[in-house]
Amino acid sequence: MTTTTNPLLKARLEAILPALIELRRHLHSHPELSGEEHQTAALISGELRQCGWRVREGVGRTGVLAELGPQSGPQLGLRVDMDALPVEERTGLPYASLQQGVMHACGHDIHSCIGLGVARLLAQESSLPVGMRLLFQPAEELAQGARWMRADGATAGLSALFGVHVFPTLPVGTIGVRSGSLTAAAGELEIEVIGEGGHGARPHQSLDAIWIAARVVTGLQEAISRRLDALNPVVVSFGKIEGGKAFNVIADRVTLLGTVRCLCADLHERLPAWIEETVQGICGSFGATARVRYRCIAPPVRNDPALTALLERSAVEQLGAEHVQRLEQPSLGAEDFAELLQDVPGSMFRLGVAGPDGCAPLHNGHFNPEERALGVGVQVLTAAMLAWTPTP
Repeated sequence: MTTTTNPLLKARLEAILPALIELRRHLHSHPELSGEEHQTAALISGELRQCGWRVREGVGRTGVLAELGPQSGPQLGLRVDMDALPVEERTGLPYASLQQGVMHACGHDIHSCIGLGVARLLAQESSLPVGMRLLFQPAEELAQGARWMRADGATAGLSALFGVHVFPTLPVGTIGVRSGSLTAAAGELEIEVIGEGGHGARPHQSLDAIWIAARVVTGLQEAISRRLDALNPVVVSFGKIEGGKAFNVIADRVTLLGTVRCLCADLHERLPAWIEETVQGICGSFGATARVRYRCIAPPVRNDPALTALLERSAVEQLGAEHVQRLEQPSLGAEDFAELLQDVPGSMFRLGVAGPDGCAPLHNGHFNPEERALGVGVQVLTAAMLAWTPTP
């Protein structure tokens, strides 16, 4: 793979950037939750058709798939996501969300407009050596949309796939790249501790499910540090605890709801059985039982080394070496881009969005990324996609 500088790329980008920013502000004002991206998909489809792309709607329920260039031979893809979050916006921006309790707090409005920017620039090429495919994906926040699009054949025939995600800890104008592990495997964990109720004055005559559930929470953390290899980190976090009926009644049932993260795919496959054994052991030692349910949310994202190197070279050419960082550590966050990588090699990079005063974290009501990042993402991805050549 070799990169080729396109002298017209920057000028063409500057010409379309104001319109892209306006589109982004419109999407930001009109966010739609996962699986409900109907108006977002309609707007994106219309924009793509105006550029001359071949468009299919309803791919993966509310997703959009667009193609340009040769329909036979190698196909190169770009995936961007479209959905918003159930978060109340607190930025005070003039284009803040008009939907109460719904916000683009993860930058998917920027991602979508990066996809549209790439679409516009690629459509201005006189000819494309390979077919290009854009995947505008729904329901990333539920870790379902990639599965839906994959089931509808969105990755069929693809030779390579790129992705991008905003990153609040990187300054605007920079990107971060990492070969290999980028994000963790993630699972949803539900544990129901089953004891026996009784009078609050006589706990010795009951099996206190709240007390036992507390031992489960702490016991799992202790078991991780002593029974699993510390070189393969595992994080278990409980975000919801529910149980009990009255202040003076010993609870007979408590439900714990949490998430599990790890970087090793093989370990992630073994974790459900290990958690089941550990939880049953803790509960059984006090005479209680448990029901353990585990749902895999997403496998880990593993960036293809060759595609990551191409992204890095393209970014260095476009932005300068000082604006391209090699990320030392992966993230324990999850990303269902990994689902698509089961069919095709790919690479996702981090897009800096922090301004001079920094940037609030993802999924926060004050999240306000620097809009200048939009152009950076379009520039890097367009350059990389034009430079890509299929592996013999």
